[in-house]
Amino acid sequence: MAHDGVDEETRLLAPVSENLASIKVFPLIPSLKKDVVRDIDTALTWEQLTASDINFALIRPLVFKYAKLDNLAVVYACFVVRSHFLSEAEDNLAYSGVLLSRAAVCEILAMKLLGTFASSPLRVATVLTASWNPLAGAPEQVINDVRNMVGEDGTYDPQCALEMAIATESKAFLASPLVQTVVNDIYAGRMVFSMTSHRSVLADNYKPRSIEVYDVSKAPFLDHYRLRVPRYGAILEFLNFALLLTTFLLCLSTKDPNHMNGFELVFIVFASAFALEEYTASKEHGWTIYIANLWNVFDSSFIVIFLVYLAFRIKGLHTGDADTCDFAFDVLACGACILFPRLAFFAVSNNVVVLALRAMMAEFLFFIGIAAICFSGLLFTLHSLAADSGKWSVKSIAWLMVQIWFGNTYLSFAQAESFHPIFGPVLMTCFAALSNTLLLTILISILSNTFARIDANAKQEYLFQYAITTIEGVKDSLFSYQPPFNLLAFVILWPLSFVLTPRALHSTNVFLIKITSFPQLIIIAIYERYLAHGQKWREASSRRAHNIYASLSRSVKHMPILDLLGSSSMDVQEAIFDIDLHGELGLFDDSDNEDEGADWPTLEVPSSAPAAPSGLEASRSHESLRHRQPSPLRRSGMITPPENIRRTTSLSLSPRKTQRTRTRSAVSPGMASPSGSPRLRATALPAIVPSSSTEVPTLGPRSPLGALFGARRERVASMAGMEASVKRVEAVVEEVKRMPVNKLKDEMKELQDRQARIENLLLMLTRGMRNDTGHHSTIRHDSL
Repeated sequence: MAHDGVDEETRLLAPVSENLASIKVFPLIPSLKKDVVRDIDTALTWEQLTASDINFALIRPLVFKYAKLDNLAVVYACFVVRSHFLSEAEDNLAYSGVLLSRAAVCEILAMKLLGTFASSPLRVATVLTASWNPLAGAPEQVINDVRNMVGEDGTYDPQCALEMAIATESKAFLASPLVQTVVNDIYAGRMVFSMTSHRSVLADNYKPRSIEVYDVSKAPFLDHYRLRVPRYGAILEFLNFALLLTTFLLCLSTKDPNHMNGFELVFIVFASAFALEEYTASKEHGWTIYIANLWNVFDSSFIVIFLVYLAFRIKGLHTGDADTCDFAFDVLACGACILFPRLAFFAVSNNVVVLALRAMMAEFLFFIGIAAICFSGLLFTLHSLAADSGKWSVKSIAWLMVQIWFGNTYLSFAQAESFHPIFGPVLMTCFAALSNTLLLTILISILSNTFARIDANAKQEYLFQYAITTIEGVKDSLFSYQPPFNLLAFVILWPLSFVLTPRALHSTNVFLIKITSFPQLIIIAIYERYLAHGQKWREASSRRAHNIYASLSRSVKHMPILDLLGSSSMDVQEAIFDIDLHGELGLFDDSDNEDEGADWPTLEVPSSAPAAPSGLEASRSHESLRHRQPSPLRRSGMITPPENIRRTTSLSLSPRKTQRTRTRSAVSPGMASPSGSPRLRATALPAIVPSSSTEVPTLGPRSPLGALFGARRERVASMAGMEASVKRVEAVVEEVKRMPVNKLKDEMKELQDRQARIENLLLMLTRGMRNDTGHHSTIRHDSL
């Protein structure tokens, strides 16, 4: 019943699609841009923007301002403004520092504003996954102006905050714990949703589903939406890619230049289905998000090789040219350089070398292109010098330069005079020196810096790729079809999408998915209903096996086979943190009375000490300790843990009292405090000295003379005790003044004064910069 109540509460708190459609998005965008432009007018790094002074002076006021709106689209609006600043930074290089700082501020605002919804995990998931229209809540005039500028197709293009974060490469945002919690839930299928799609090849928007927690007990047995779970999609993708590689090898091993055999036809079908799947992904998510995934670069390269092979193969069969067919197979054989590493990278996808490979390849190709343009003039010069001899062609000279570039320097000296007896050696020596010394050193430095940068942010890079992989698998309807059945769905459903109603198209689509993916749906349903929930049974069986092993005799336990069932030392160490303790085991006393300074190091525990009634006693070392009378030494008692052991976390915190009252007495100099603090006392508190009278006290009744002067002597002794108490209070006050708390207050006051001076200086500088640039300038200069 309790579980049903939680499910009912979750269902009621889930956002409704009608409520999300009524949220105003457009007013947030110009307001955020105005505030960021007003507050950030100088170039600042990420470390400076996240420092405490900038955070309290600039970031927190903006967070409080927009958090009061309680608008679920505010995170999406931050990324829309960030994309604007990033595009402006690319177009206006003179002010790129300020614009990039403003873009970074938008990412920081998105991270902090997302934390304002953290009280409800479902609201956090809704903020990240709900598709927002940037023109929602805009005036009609604004909508018409946008429609005239970008056209009808780009006016209503819904996107979610996760897609915008990926498009703007907000890696710090994607690596934050809140975002990764939602991404992990989506990847594992614990949260399900569907996005409204208008750019997909086959759009099925009849029943859009808002974000919700998946309950396997209420879901149908053959749930076609489970094929869009990224976790299952990754497994199916690996199997499909392995099948594609198998057909690729069979096609090359049984190739026939004269006609197509069965293996070649099967490979062409699977490769075409693979190409269609990648095309639908690029069209659905956009080329920016698609190419940001490292694996999509490999897939696109193989598709290009396959299309070139298919074109030459069809041409050779049509003309009957065997050489063209052989060349087609030679082109296809180059695809093995991509397929084999692509399949192997499934196992090492989170390695830093793999993460850095894409960026290093991009840097390498860019540098090689720049070097080729620089040395194209040398290629023309050498071809002109050797034109009379007829020995060197453009192809042979280019190949010679490539060999020299990659280390064969002796060729430059051996072939130099064949170009020209005077200019040939000079030009080839300069080329060898530049290529092997200068440019190669620069290339190595660039690649080293790229790898070092990615290695320093390896976690963010991996989580960025992980977020891309997760968001790619939940949109297009053709993703639910496994190759080669996506070709069948495309051939049948795409023409019907122009004729059928949305409801009829949806019914046909669901029927085809269940027919073509029936084995996969059966396996997923059995796993989620019987195997995934059976993990508890397997854990209980393992515990019973260990209990049986513990009941055996020592001679039986040391048998070679049964020894494997025993618990290791690591199991014992982990078990220590799994038990629930209800006390401190008598390690520290419950008193802070320094009159017992001679007895405080003793760790003896009375054997009759009762167990602590609650978890509050576990934090006695941080609370005010009670004063008690000194007790005689007793034998240490053995405290046994309670029988009702339950698993708890080691990060649980017990409440602490805010006020502490301590009673201190005289201790010897240098002695540590009996309150549990390891620091030494700087000043010894003065002890109360008894009266210096030489009269020996008697135990019987006093004499008449003693009774006469007794009252006066008692008054003198009480005055001496008062003076001693005053001295003790003064010593305590002096000690309190030396405590680090007062020093910390002084340092905080000094930091506040320094912050005020910095803010005044910044205001003066910005006011001066505004006066210098004039009222016609819309972008402020970077500060030196």
